[in-house]
Amino acid sequence: MFTSGDWFNMARLHFFALGAVLLPSALALPSNEPLELVVNNVEQRQYSETVDRAQAVVDTFKISWEGYYKYAFPNDELNPVTNNFSNSRSAILFRLASFNLTNCCRNGWGASAVDALSTALVMEEKEIVNQILAHVPTINWSKTDIEVSLFETTIRYLGGLISGYDFLNGPLAHLADNKDQVDALLAQSITLANNLSYAFETPTGIPWNELIFSNRSNVNAPNGLATVGTLILEWTRLADLSGNETYAALAEKSYEYLLNPQPAFGEPFPGLLGMSIDPNTGLFKDALGGWIGGADSYYEYLIKMYIYDPARFAYLKDAWTVAADSSIKYLTSHPKTKPNVTFLAYFNGTTLRERSQHLACFDGGNFILAGQTLGNQTYIDFGLALVDGCRLTYTSTATGIGAEQFRWESNVTVPANQAAYFAKSGTVISDPTYNLRPEVIESYYYAYRATKDTKYQDWAWEAFVAINSTTRVGSGYSSINDVNAPGGGGYSDFQESFWFAEVLKYSYLIQTEGSEEWQVGDGGRDTWVFNTEAHPVRIVGGGKK
Repeated sequence: MFTSGDWFNMARLHFFALGAVLLPSALALPSNEPLELVVNNVEQRQYSETVDRAQAVVDTFKISWEGYYKYAFPNDELNPVTNNFSNSRSAILFRLASFNLTNCCRNGWGASAVDALSTALVMEEKEIVNQILAHVPTINWSKTDIEVSLFETTIRYLGGLISGYDFLNGPLAHLADNKDQVDALLAQSITLANNLSYAFETPTGIPWNELIFSNRSNVNAPNGLATVGTLILEWTRLADLSGNETYAALAEKSYEYLLNPQPAFGEPFPGLLGMSIDPNTGLFKDALGGWIGGADSYYEYLIKMYIYDPARFAYLKDAWTVAADSSIKYLTSHPKTKPNVTFLAYFNGTTLRERSQHLACFDGGNFILAGQTLGNQTYIDFGLALVDGCRLTYTSTATGIGAEQFRWESNVTVPANQAAYFAKSGTVISDPTYNLRPEVIESYYYAYRATKDTKYQDWAWEAFVAINSTTRVGSGYSSINDVNAPGGGGYSDFQESFWFAEVLKYSYLIQTEGSEEWQVGDGGRDTWVFNTEAHPVRIVGGGKK
């Protein structure tokens, strides 16, 4: 069983994407205009009524794409400091719940391009849409350097391709120049799923996560709760679009073990599960978990599958309700110096660990979405309280950006350089990096959609501007080393693919008018649902208001 120390050393899971903004006026600056002047202009104008916030996000998307397209396409990511590219997909190392931290996934299939497609579509950036559509038919899913992550490939590639197909056979069909390339989105999804499907050939049907395509083998290691429980939306939608129900059946099979966990210690609180599962036996190997990387999107998908098809997946809604009620009852925690601030702790058995991560800050949005869907104000109010707590991790730092990991144990030692941060937040930073994550802005989005309170738009813009002034570098945007150091403490030279898919999409949608049919959080009347990579998927019977 993993200790809490093991978990915090290993579980920098779920790398996502937050970004930065150059305003429209900055785009027109001469090429020799100092970056510092651009950033200062943004900071000075951030609350000006003349700034078109949504357009500013579009401009940032275009800068990010142009850097990637020039220096990295069709590889996976841009290295913006050195104007180079990588196929490392290092985010996977932090999202795997198996805890087998091998260098697993140099796919080289164009992760940033596929992740960018649904965002380019909602922004109606036609030229970029068609650049990506031209790339998709050229991807050879059988050609890859090393292991393939079933989880990451599902949420990024299957999710991105299916979302594009739904959009381009629906409300955004006018953006595609070539109908054959639209059809290729589904055809390539089917080919990819067929290549991945041998992962489910286990005694239990619980899949392996790390696959070796060259000889149809796998890395023999325990799988994880999020990895197993975050396939069902994409594989079910593919089944519904293709007419091949086998895809849905493969992904759903694991829930026999997730909803009836064995042995009993794997469920220390009702509905709250451990994170390590043996695909050979279906047995849980630990009781460590919570709304954290490695477990998070399992809980996220329970309610989202009910939204996708209430008739088919009412049982997953029931499972979400049990987990949510347990979380409120057993995991709710408040910093000693800030008793009005609310977080969800994680657990090791029935022992709480008063620690959390940026990754966990999606939880407020998920509670809000579920509360709207189920007509339950208690869930909405609890979600809004979680949103407030996560905002404090942003507004308390020197950069205005939240840290990767933080803690609030009563006996925690406050480093001298965090005294001001601790006084404001009641927490201590345990990992100061910022890895271009979206979760805080994601939850702002759901809070705004539920309440229509414009303060959440302001908070999202505030975060967006802070990220810009810190992460903008070279040909794009990079993860940084220390959110509590002026300037961010240096760059990692890595622009995550989910920067396109998540941060830029949530930052854009929260600032737009909101009547588009793909906007979610509409009081249980949604016609689309977002996968965990923020790719919108049309729900059963949905797509029209």
